[in-house]
Amino acid sequence: MAASPKVEPAIARRKADHIEIAASGRANFANNHTLLDQVTLVHQALPELAMADIDLSTQLAGQQLRAPLVITGMTGGTAEAQQINRDLARAAERCGVALGLGSQRAMAEHEDLVATYTVRDVAPDAVIFGNIGGVQARTLGVAKVAELAKRIGANAMCVHLNPGQEMIQPDGDRDFRGVLATIAQLVENLRVPVIVKETGCGLSMQAAAQLRRIGVATVDVAGAGGTSWIAVEAERALADSNEQALGREYWDWGLPTAVATVACAQVGHEVIASGGVRHGLDIARALALGATCGGMAAPMLRAQRAAGFDGVVQMIERTTHSIRTACLLTGTAAARDLVRAPKHLGDELVRYLISCGAQ
Repeated sequence: MAASPKVEPAIARRKADHIEIAASGRANFANNHTLLDQVTLVHQALPELAMADIDLSTQLAGQQLRAPLVITGMTGGTAEAQQINRDLARAAERCGVALGLGSQRAMAEHEDLVATYTVRDVAPDAVIFGNIGGVQARTLGVAKVAELAKRIGANAMCVHLNPGQEMIQPDGDRDFRGVLATIAQLVENLRVPVIVKETGCGLSMQAAAQLRRIGVATVDVAGAGGTSWIAVEAERALADSNEQALGREYWDWGLPTAVATVACAQVGHEVIASGGVRHGLDIARALALGATCGGMAAPMLRAQRAAGFDGVVQMIERTTHSIRTACLLTGTAAARDLVRAPKHLGDELVRYLISCGAQ
């Protein structure tokens, strides 16, 4: 097992806070929801299928998965994060799903924290996605981002966009100029695919179109409805501070996951639908809207904290069994074909899609 980190810099303390707050659920969106419950798949009483014959295999960012599921990036930079990442990686390899690591900014700035992202020794064949913020990628440059990907053996590199979260951090980024150009350089020069992801506020059709024009093929919408990272920072902020007040004002800011999924799929992206995805039926609904995979973070974190590696495996198996069930009950032989399954969209989702130009 890799050595534990020897230092505990401010960024590590922030990461520890993030883990605790996200796992607790107290930073969940209050009045903004995924709208995935507005997708009703039409029941087929004569499916003429056997559960054992349903195909969940999925291609994502050039990698083959046994099921359309990504454990989306959460953490790194602390001793607890090290164990979380290793349990998640082992479970991802066991079950044939993908794992995204948390932001590698901590390891870029502190060599002693590299071990908290090191998982290849326990998951040599897992599909692993690296992760760096758009602003940090702009500062680091292509060569350093490529090194971050190589050091963890990443199959793809996620670039996360989090202006909402940054605006609430007292020392957060305030200048987001040049991020799109940086992503374009990474797409052109990295040896692994670039996945662009939001962090709880969703990707609009306009943002999706901009990313498509520079060659980004895969996005993680990370929409509103689960953990609000604006709320996480509000919870971390000092009582009665300007940051806490702003965070509470913008607590529910973001585009619902269902809306962002349709918007990005219509632009032509390969879509990971994450943000408030809590079970396999949510993923089946997202696939019906055009997603390639569903992404889950908080449920996997809670499963790991409750029962370690075994808990994560059980959560993955429960989720994939539910996706398989949705396929059978809609008469769909493969998860990738759920997009063609008959479905009804609720009025709230339809209105939202129309107003956003995605319907």
